[in-house]
Amino acid sequence: METNDRRQPERKAASEGNFYPEKQNVIGPGMNARIQRLRKQTVETEPSLSIERALHETAFYKENYGKYSIPVLRALNFLDHCQKKTIYIGDDELIVGERGPKPKAVPTFPELTCHSVEDFHVLNTRDQQRYSISQEDIDTYEKEVIPYWQGRTVRERIFGHVPPEWQAAYQAGLFTEFMEQRAPGHTALDGQIYQKGMLDFKKQIATEIEQLDFLNDPIAADKLEELKAMDISCDAVILFAERHAEMAERMAAETSDPQRAAELKKIAEVCRYVPTNKPRTFHEAIQMYWFVHLGTITELNGWDAMNPGHFDQHLAPFYNAEIAAGTLTREQAKELLCCFWIKVNNHPAPPKVGITARESGTYNDFTNLNIGGITSDGKDGVSEVSYIMLEIVEELHILQPGNAVHISKVTPDRFLEAACKVIRQGHGYPSIFNPDIYVQELVRQGKSLKDAREGGCSGCIEVGAFGKEAFILTGYLNVPKILEVTLNNGIDPVTGDKVGIETGDPREFKTYDELYEAFVKQLNYIVDLKIRVSNYIDRMFAKYAPAPFLSVVIEDCISKGRDYYDAGPRYNTNYIQCTGLGTVTDSLSTLKKHVFENETFSMDRVLSAVAKDFEEEEFLRQTIINKTPFFGNDDDYADDIALRVYADLLAAIDGKPNTKGETFHLNMLSTTCHIYFGKVMGATPNGRFAGKSISDGTSPSHGADTKGPSAVVRSLTKLDHTMSGGTLLNQRFLPSLLKRDEDIKKLAALIRSYFSMGGHHIQFNIVDTATLKAAQETPEDYKDLLVRMAGYSDYFNDMNEDLQQEVIERTENEAF
Repeated sequence: METNDRRQPERKAASEGNFYPEKQNVIGPGMNARIQRLRKQTVETEPSLSIERALHETAFYKENYGKYSIPVLRALNFLDHCQKKTIYIGDDELIVGERGPKPKAVPTFPELTCHSVEDFHVLNTRDQQRYSISQEDIDTYEKEVIPYWQGRTVRERIFGHVPPEWQAAYQAGLFTEFMEQRAPGHTALDGQIYQKGMLDFKKQIATEIEQLDFLNDPIAADKLEELKAMDISCDAVILFAERHAEMAERMAAETSDPQRAAELKKIAEVCRYVPTNKPRTFHEAIQMYWFVHLGTITELNGWDAMNPGHFDQHLAPFYNAEIAAGTLTREQAKELLCCFWIKVNNHPAPPKVGITARESGTYNDFTNLNIGGITSDGKDGVSEVSYIMLEIVEELHILQPGNAVHISKVTPDRFLEAACKVIRQGHGYPSIFNPDIYVQELVRQGKSLKDAREGGCSGCIEVGAFGKEAFILTGYLNVPKILEVTLNNGIDPVTGDKVGIETGDPREFKTYDELYEAFVKQLNYIVDLKIRVSNYIDRMFAKYAPAPFLSVVIEDCISKGRDYYDAGPRYNTNYIQCTGLGTVTDSLSTLKKHVFENETFSMDRVLSAVAKDFEEEEFLRQTIINKTPFFGNDDDYADDIALRVYADLLAAIDGKPNTKGETFHLNMLSTTCHIYFGKVMGATPNGRFAGKSISDGTSPSHGADTKGPSAVVRSLTKLDHTMSGGTLLNQRFLPSLLKRDEDIKKLAALIRSYFSMGGHHIQFNIVDTATLKAAQETPEDYKDLLVRMAGYSDYFNDMNEDLQQEVIERTENEAF
């Protein structure tokens, strides 16, 4: 089935041999008429759910399950879908391809987690971030898809085998588990897809098959099946591209518009060449990546991040060569990149199931472009393409793709200041990363220096070796909740259930060290409980949900003959994301200062006040808030507690074995989970009320940082950021602070200072509280208001009230 929108707007004929629009067609600052039309379409199109992939997959599995090995079955299923799926080429498009049958149509992945009829009704009617679906499609799904997949999904395999103590801790919100809802891994590519086409990969696969040693290698047969699957998946993507070429040729023959006919013929030419072969031009390089991106997120993605890595560095050689040859202009390159930007925005995240389907979450699928940074030999990676990308971020002002600028010591000030001018717009983009630190992080984990330099950020703030690593994020750890359970001797005070181990009645502790030792004991128990199940889930994916096409484009999978989820990549890392450092630090600081040292209050009184959410204890609460050293103020009393917690998180997590012969590491990342974690907690000793969000990432608790942003960064850099796979820091400034050019230089100086002291990451909201509250009152007047939530930006009015309030409550800095 193939569809397209054949409405043809009026256009002037292009110059002979040039399908790109001329410069005089530009209407706005950098956005020509084509891009304005495409932007309008992507912004106004409502996301919908497509059942097409699920129907194809269900029919294929019914007929073929048991006939083939699981890797070959998965690859043949992928090929079958690429043969049958609806192809879409819209008017104006230069970069083509959709995961669904039309823009913003999201497929489901029933092999991972099968939506129920109730899920669909919830998604179709919820207030924020709705996914539309017809009743006819719901009825078809209920009849054709759900009955087959009941009891067969990866999610059901997981929950059918986890121990009751894990279930209890999970339900209490002590941690989350990413892989119970989606495929694991935040994946970013390196440059090899610009050096090899699918035919080159097929030759490499054939060579590895010829060299299999069935006499001495006990898993040679398994390798054969995986390599055969990789080969089939290459054919699937080639076929997918050829179908686009055929459709473009038909559309060119049908249109009466000579410019569009020329464009469609060019599109057909590009799609016939890539991804079959390595790209030769700037246009082919972008389309090459996009076909690979679509292949990976169609094969398995179930709400994850797939990224091109250092896209500007990969595209720069093509750009420079064509500029020199006179076959491309800067305006044409920018237009092609704008088309790519809009393609990414056409792909919302697949929605979740169960109770999480009721939550708005985000449409953001976490495609993240790394801009700037350093090259593999440590030199400045900024190019003209980097500046073009910054212009697009500012001018298009759309949700996706996410983008991050990377600022090293070798990065020119001009580029940093250009990025700060985009930040000043208040979109929440771009965030800022420090390669000088994250390269050290990656080398410490065992990466080569070259591979570390080629790495960067994948989705939010976590870093890895691009194109060579499976860095699996296993879920969030609610560190303040662990303290809460410790203070209740293993009981969750919210539900009354036992969810931890008995570590003693804190009312009987004589010293702060006794309390802290009990907390660490509880921490280690919860972490080990989570890791045991995460390792089990890892094997479920390796066994039942391999990703042969993704494995093709990640280095060493072919040479090892092993899947991305089965130790195929060069590096294989698991992460636990630790949330609430500020909240747990401030709570421990409160108990240390007021209970054990000054004896202002007894432990019993503090715990009783917390248990009743500080009702009739406002004097105690205000004493805590105003008389306690809190994290984020460059106060060693609190910061030393944060350092100790950080060290014990590292001791509990870092180096624990995973199933692929490597280890777990920690990230200090929350995304929006700090809000959920706050909802499942009672009040905390730092004066936080029950149900309120805990602190995000490594940011201070809301309102606790009273000494300004400079004090915050000094507190944060007392932590060794090279020991974590990512440390998230949110800052919010009044727009009035960045009105003048000298203000831009001040922001750039703050970033430089933070990074020179060892900071990993920083991001900004440039918006005042009045604007945010006005957007709550009259959302129709603020449809384009983007804010930085965590490792991503989102439309403020697509966020639920809890998420909105969390942004509002962040400290509003009035000075640098």
